[in-house]
Order: sequence, then structure tokens, then C-alpha cells
Amino acid sequence: MTRVRKGGVAVMAAALVAVSACGGGDDDGGGGSGGDEVRLWLSGTDTPQELRDYLVETFEEETGATLVIEEQDWNGLVPRLQTALASEDQTPDLVEIGNTQSPTFTYAGAFADISDLYEEIGGEKLLPGFVEAGTVDDTVYAVPYYSGARAVFYRKDFFAAANVQVPTTLDEFAAAAVALQAANPAGKPNFSGFWFPGQDWYNGIAWIFSAGGDLAVQEGDQWVGALSSPESQAGLAQVQQLFSSATAAPRDADSEEPWIPFNNGESAMFSAPTWARWSIDLPECNKGVDPEDESAEAEALLAEQQACNEEKTGVFPLPGNQPGEAAAVFAGGSNIAIPAKSGNQELARDLMRIIFSAEYQTMLAENGLIPGNQDYAGALGDDVYAQAALAAGVDAKLTPAAEKWADVEGARILEDFFQEIASGTDPAEAAAEADQLISDTLN
Repeated sequence: MTRVRKGGVAVMAAALVAVSACGGGDDDGGGGSGGDEVRLWLSGTDTPQELRDYLVETFEEETGATLVIEEQDWNGLVPRLQTALASEDQTPDLVEIGNTQSPTFTYAGAFADISDLYEEIGGEKLLPGFVEAGTVDDTVYAVPYYSGARAVFYRKDFFAAANVQVPTTLDEFAAAAVALQAANPAGKPNFSGFWFPGQDWYNGIAWIFSAGGDLAVQEGDQWVGALSSPESQAGLAQVQQLFSSATAAPRDADSEEPWIPFNNGESAMFSAPTWARWSIDLPECNKGVDPEDESAEAEALLAEQQACNEEKTGVFPLPGNQPGEAAAVFAGGSNIAIPAKSGNQELARDLMRIIFSAEYQTMLAENGLIPGNQDYAGALGDDVYAQAALAAGVDAKLTPAAEKWADVEGARILEDFFQEIASGTDPAEAAAEADQLISDTLN
């Protein structure tokens, strides 16, 4: 897995309102998803081929039916879901969806009630924040597929050249980023101590959360923007310091592919889920292997290349306010659900059981993903990447589970807000405006 990018959701409740009027059918072949062929939509490349093969083979062995896995690009996923989930002819039978997208779809009635499966597939062992994002009025519609909290990757040689140590608190992190920026050990123009683009709210909200703030809070039956709270403002003051003194990243760019400037020697640190280790490709380590070459020699060279990259880089959880604490970073990841209009409800439930089996949950962890069932997280291993992922995940936090949160992301309110902070706007002034936009959007 290489990214966390599950935002940018458009307004969809109106488009899906018809879904709530019709539940899913039985296994009698209704629509394009009926019969003995079951369609699973997986988003992006995050589920490795080995796991896909396991699902296809195991599903056929256990049910006698055929599983077809269709990969969907995260970009434009929500409009495709709006269309597909409202149609018995087009809907998949099981679908992966970003955790921040789940509340809007669940409130719209797009998914089938799987409350009776909850205990069977893990119950309280399932990642609680993800369950909350897929639950409405105590009815469970979507459950956690995997999670991946952010950690910080760094160049060991740049740290040594700038005489910087791995930080143990957020204050030390800021000091390290500023020192690296000033030292510019790579000698590159526009070098960043910490790669932090202006629109990167996915990483920026860690400072808000760690200061005790939030993006929005519920007051009675209303949601209210919370960026103006004293706690959020304290976190934003730290964010603005990093923007002004620790990064040369563009003010109008987002969090996509932060390993590219890192690979180019243009930054000393970046923050991403720990599966980003597979995207680090330092020029001095690259063996020039043809991507199509599947020979034993190519495999050996790629292993050597990866070992070189990992020797020259390190990883640590973004530290919290006190030594030994981890910051409350944003928890990326996905939920999985059965569309209400699927004509293969029972087969889809069988597939859900396979996904939450001990075997598959263990395979997720072995491939660097925090599995939906926390009991199997130990299979992540005990290397530095697993340790960083688990430490970062302890206090990781999701966006507010508001019915219309997807609309906030679709309107890019947070991208615009963080870009203003990066550009030097007074945080209190920018927060007041953003809070009003968030409140208006959520209510």
C-alpha cells in the first residue's frame, strides 16, 4: 500500500436517497450482481495480489461461486459509487470505501444492515473508530477493512550531517525540522526539513488533535466547527511555525506522494502510513530492474535495493507532547460494506466472513496493514516499521462521524484552510471563517 488519500468526497445524499427505499435482494440473480458471480470492488492497489488470489480461491472453495475483483481508482470513486450503488444492475456485492466517506453513505442507506454479523466477525475487537464511522443509530452498515496511521520517515545521513537526533516530543520534532531546513545537508534549492505542503490537512490535523482540539464537535443535534477553540489554536500555532520555518513545499499542494521529493533528496522527513516504505527509492540504491522482469535475478536485485533504502532511512511515530507518547495522528484506512441493492446478499456475507477470518486478517497484517480485527495486529511483526505503525495507531483519530462530513471534504474546506495557515493568515481569523463553513455544511 502506498497512499492514504481517502478524501475529496462530493455531495451524495440526494443521489443515494433512493437506495434507502429498497433493501438488497436474495441470491436469486437480481440485476447485474445476481447469480453465482460475486463482484468485489477494491480501491487502489493497497490489497496485494497474494491476498486477492486468496479471496478468489477460498471463496470458490467454500461457496462454489465465482468472485470477480474489480479495482477502482480512489480518484473519482465516490461519483462511481453514487451511480453504481443506486442501481441493481451496476452495484458491486461488496465494496471498499474510505473511512471518511463511510458516514455519508451509511446515513444515505446505501449499505445493508450487517449488525447480526458484527459479533461473528470480531465484535469489540474491530477498530472502534471505523465501526463508529459505519454505524447509524446502533445499526452497523460498514466495518473496518484495514487501518494505517502515519509515521515519519527520515534520512539518517541528513540527520547526522545536521547533528539532529530523532525527536521524542512534538516540540523536539519542530526544532529538528527547523534545524534540518536551515542546515540543508543535501545542498538542494528549496530543501525541506519536513515535507509539509500547504494543503496537507491529513498530516496537519495531528497537531490539532494532540493539543486536545478537533475539527468539529456535536452540540445537541448540531455540528459546530471547532478550529477556533483554544486547544485547536494552540496546535495551529505549531503548524504555522512548521510552515514558516521547516518546509519549502508548495503552499498549493496536497499530501500526495511525499516520497517523491524525499527520493530526490529535497526533504529530510515526510509523514505517511508505514507502507510508504515500499515507495522509497533513493537513486544511490536503485538497481535499474525492469518492472516487467520477474526472474530470480531481478527479485534478488530488488531485495538488495530495498535493503539499501531501508539502511539509509529510518522511521518513527510522530511524538506527542511528552516523551514516550505518540501524537494523535489521523487514522487512514478503509471500511468494507455490502451494498443494499446487491442481489447476492448471502454470498456477500460469506465473503465478508472470509475477509474477517483469522487467515485473511493475519495476511493483511503480514503485508503491513493494521487489520480490522485488532487481535491480529501482532502479525505485523516486530521490525521498526511494525513498531512505528502500532505506536502511531494507539491514539490515531478519525474525522468527525457527521452525516455530511463527506460534503466538508468535497468542498475542500480544510485544504483551503490549511493553505491559508501556510500562507501566513492569522490562525484565529482563518479558523473563524472555516468553522462557519464547516457548521453550515454539516447542518
